[in-house]
Amino acid sequence: MKKHYFLLFFLFQSLVFWAQVPEKAATDTTRVQDTRTIVVSASKRKQKIEEVPVSMEVLRPQLIDHKGITDLEQAVDQTPGVYTMDGQVSIRGGSGFAYGTGSRVLLLWNGMPLLSGYAGDTQWNAIPMEQASQVEVLKGASSVLYGSGALNGIIALSEKEPGLVPQTSVKFQNGIYGNPRRASLKWWSASPMNQQLEVYHSALKDKFGYTISTVGFHNDGYRIGEEESRARVSGTLFLKPLLANRLKLSLGYNYQIQKTGSFLIWFSDSLAYTPSGYGDTTAGASTLSYNFGQRLFIDPSIKFIDHKKNIHQLKTRLYWVDNENLSNVNQSNAATVSYLDYTYQNKIGAAGTLSSGFSAIGNRVNSLLFGNHQSQNYAAFSQLDIHHKKLDFTAGVRLEYFEMDQLEADSKFIIPTKDSITLPFYPVFRTGLHYELKPYTHLRASFGQGIRYPSVAERFTQTSVGALNIFPNPGLRPEVGWAAEVGIKQGFKIGTWKAMLDLAVFVNQYSNMMEFSFIYYNPISQQPLNPINPSPADLEFLTSGNYNVSDWVGFQAQNAEKARISGLDLSFNSTGHLGKVELISLMGYTYMNPISLNANPLYTANFSDTSTNMLKYRFKHLAKADVEASYQHWSLGFSARYNSFMRNIDRVFEDDVDPSPISSVYILPGLKAYRELNNHGNLVLDFRMAYTFKEQYRLSFIVNNFLNAEYATRPGDIQAPRNFIIQIQAKF
Repeated sequence: MKKHYFLLFFLFQSLVFWAQVPEKAATDTTRVQDTRTIVVSASKRKQKIEEVPVSMEVLRPQLIDHKGITDLEQAVDQTPGVYTMDGQVSIRGGSGFAYGTGSRVLLLWNGMPLLSGYAGDTQWNAIPMEQASQVEVLKGASSVLYGSGALNGIIALSEKEPGLVPQTSVKFQNGIYGNPRRASLKWWSASPMNQQLEVYHSALKDKFGYTISTVGFHNDGYRIGEEESRARVSGTLFLKPLLANRLKLSLGYNYQIQKTGSFLIWFSDSLAYTPSGYGDTTAGASTLSYNFGQRLFIDPSIKFIDHKKNIHQLKTRLYWVDNENLSNVNQSNAATVSYLDYTYQNKIGAAGTLSSGFSAIGNRVNSLLFGNHQSQNYAAFSQLDIHHKKLDFTAGVRLEYFEMDQLEADSKFIIPTKDSITLPFYPVFRTGLHYELKPYTHLRASFGQGIRYPSVAERFTQTSVGALNIFPNPGLRPEVGWAAEVGIKQGFKIGTWKAMLDLAVFVNQYSNMMEFSFIYYNPISQQPLNPINPSPADLEFLTSGNYNVSDWVGFQAQNAEKARISGLDLSFNSTGHLGKVELISLMGYTYMNPISLNANPLYTANFSDTSTNMLKYRFKHLAKADVEASYQHWSLGFSARYNSFMRNIDRVFEDDVDPSPISSVYILPGLKAYRELNNHGNLVLDFRMAYTFKEQYRLSFIVNNFLNAEYATRPGDIQAPRNFIIQIQAKF
């Protein structure tokens, strides 16, 4: 797909959009100050954030609008306690490096999961952030209400509904990359650039309303071959045929096409922006691939409030993904996910709310890479919320059933009694308490369980990318865990300025944690082998000399870990005016102690630092801060992100993987020396300045990575140098 095709597609969608915009749109200048922050993801209902018994952060639309953010992953990375790595999100150290498969954090768009059918991953750039009212980040196990994938937390976005006054917004930005700190990394003669154009419109007339947005994006890429082009159109149709908003029908839609160059690992530490194979996808050592992808989801839903004010809500989604690998057709895949969720909420007396329902997920994968597979996931859930004076109590249970390719073992739960009762479903529980100690002071405690089922990619991938082999593991079992925390929220209010200080102590524990581990693999038996104490069959294989080392060493998803992560989470956010200055902030610090409880010496032998049991691809300290101050027409803002040194990675990325003394094979040449030289944490600073005129137009100058720091989120993945952005916004 050529670049001009994407531009033509976007132009067409924009013309369709502008044909619907009224000639004149009134501007809503009335603002109502509200001291409360309302969230919905924690209990599938509206409630004050102070009453939520688990840690939670809310990202305001201003943060996304003003920072030049182009996808949801970048936005989430601004959140305290959250770290993003190569498209995967980790909350409080719950996830490491998973090679783009599986997720312990569940993404919700309008209350429904949005994970792909084949890899269980999230395509962050497919989310229409321009339509979201806010981004809610819930920390801790949340499988009771939302099922598999919410083992580590939830990222929830809800679409803002159209108001009586039509709204139109346009945003354009153009960015250019500066030169990297090390001259050897620079490969371009002309600096790479990136552009994005975003248009949004909403309107409501009588009983009918709609939203529509179009986005076009192109990035030359700061790494060789990592060019990206995409276009998207999305929106929702709303119909409220009955008085008093008792019935609401909606139909959401989202379609995106994109062409991307996917960079995996570097050529060497001195050529970190150059992929293995120098960008030649025909070379056997190349880790660069080009993909053309399409994503479409359709969301019909209905909400009805009966005469007793009970709420009935049915949400459905058809999610289709097609990914064509242009470099290797044998790695192409497609999947269709069908989702249904029914929730019934009724009042119990004057103080209680019972939320019950069921969900069903059907998944069909057609792939040359994974093979063809089907899975079904059924669940029933119920959660009771009771409010009595200053006390809030929450308790819930979910019964989860999952099968893949008609194998039911994934959901079996054994009750350890004399006769060992086996249930065909897996139960998970949740409970929480909130107590308002005094005005603006809130105490809380919570405990929740979670479960995550293996994705098709984790079980069945068998491929190679450059020097990386990936082996299948059809017997992979689900991972389970629990999360507990106690915390305190302290609110502050000065005039219209409000702030919230949140302190929590947490413990997360996991069993059968799925993780890609480096192994020696017998291609004859198709089983991992033990090079220290090999079986007779493995010994025969090792001594035969019929196979090259590149054929039988690589990675496989395994139930590798029993792990515990404990720590402390502190956050502070504020919004409003101090005098004539509007001040918005979001900042926090998280201390984590992620340790492996795995007693298998073969497992810990794969750690790069065997003197510690610290989990791979984690760190102990994470700090975030974003502050923006506005006075009259001007605003200034900065953000800072810091993480301590990633002490443990896969040892194989640093060492020679060929056990023979006559040759050497390095997956990431130069990584060990690079990590020894850069054995400190990463600090990244961003800066922005903006001028607003006529209350409708905003001109911004943004500098990301202001100090031009060289840093990596994972091995072989050096991030972008300094980036300069000019942004123009208009709202009508």
